[in-house]
Amino acid sequence: MNPISMNPAAIAQPTPELLALSGVWTGLSIGALPERLDALSASAELRLVVDAAQIEALDTAGAWILQKLLRRLQGEGAAVELRGLRPEFDKLFAAVGEHLVQMAGVPAALAIARPSLFESVGRGSAAAVEQALAMLAFIGEYSVAFGRSFAHPARFRWRPILYNIRSAGFDALPIVGLLSFLLGIVVAYQGADQLKQYGANIFVADLVGLSMLREFAPLITAIIIAGRSGSAYAAQIGTMVVTEEIDAMRTIGIAPLELLVLPKIVALMIALPLLTVFADVLGVFGGMIMARAQLDVGYGEFADRFVKAVSVTAYLTGIAKAPVFAAIIATVGCFQGFRTAGGADSVGRQTTRSVVQSIFLVIIADALFSVAFSALDL
Repeated sequence: MNPISMNPAAIAQPTPELLALSGVWTGLSIGALPERLDALSASAELRLVVDAAQIEALDTAGAWILQKLLRRLQGEGAAVELRGLRPEFDKLFAAVGEHLVQMAGVPAALAIARPSLFESVGRGSAAAVEQALAMLAFIGEYSVAFGRSFAHPARFRWRPILYNIRSAGFDALPIVGLLSFLLGIVVAYQGADQLKQYGANIFVADLVGLSMLREFAPLITAIIIAGRSGSAYAAQIGTMVVTEEIDAMRTIGIAPLELLVLPKIVALMIALPLLTVFADVLGVFGGMIMARAQLDVGYGEFADRFVKAVSVTAYLTGIAKAPVFAAIIATVGCFQGFRTAGGADSVGRQTTRSVVQSIFLVIIADALFSVAFSALDL
């Protein structure tokens, strides 16, 4: 499926015993579906399975049509079983069913068949593979768009890039600085007792310097930005999808990828390394203060040992991670925004997914960096 498109509601009957429902079942996307449903019929001796696993979005209009379809087929004498409806659609589907039950002449509510454990695992695995392939397609699309812009620099939209640098970079300085400072204090405080036992107080500079510059500063900065900016990207684009602004942009000849995605990726790949440097400074400063308070290591002694313990290579390995983390966060945030379908609840769902997936992939990337640097003896 194209990650930046919404599939209209559709229904297929590959076999007499199976109805496959797919697409966006909302008031705006149903189209001529009611006429298609009216043409369906079921034999009284038939056990009919309605597969709703591919329904991407459902609102009241879609739930109403689905309930009416199931009840009409059931009224014709067929044994109807609904399978695969997403859990987030259950409440709306049940509420519409209860309303229909209150109307005269409507049969009792139809129960939703819950899939077995193996079916749930299979469907979850298939959905994960489908989403991974869709993300690869999305990466390919914006890579082509980036290549076109790079070949013709006039296509770059510098104002959105500068705006995103300010919103994702400069505006994030307070929270990144505060958390990095506190993290440096915590690292020094936790190591203080152990270092005291061996009279190795001065090695607190090694502990704070290497841990902050190589691991903690780039990782904590990326996690903060994933929760702060990655979620904002998904919410902004998701809202534009719901309000059909993306379709309007395509109609007037504006490429959404060039206007919405590329500026965010370029800006974050510039801002995150700078934020990481800022986090390095504040984290080491916090460790220096705690070393003075807990281990009686003066600022001058700490600085002298820090210069000897931390090499330029150790510093650059931490900075090198930041552009990769930035690309992951911006890509996942924009991708999940374009995957929004339906109403406002879908915006919140995709925003949550963007944060969870961004943090997960950042940690996976950090682990791979550790393995690679270890193999390269860096």
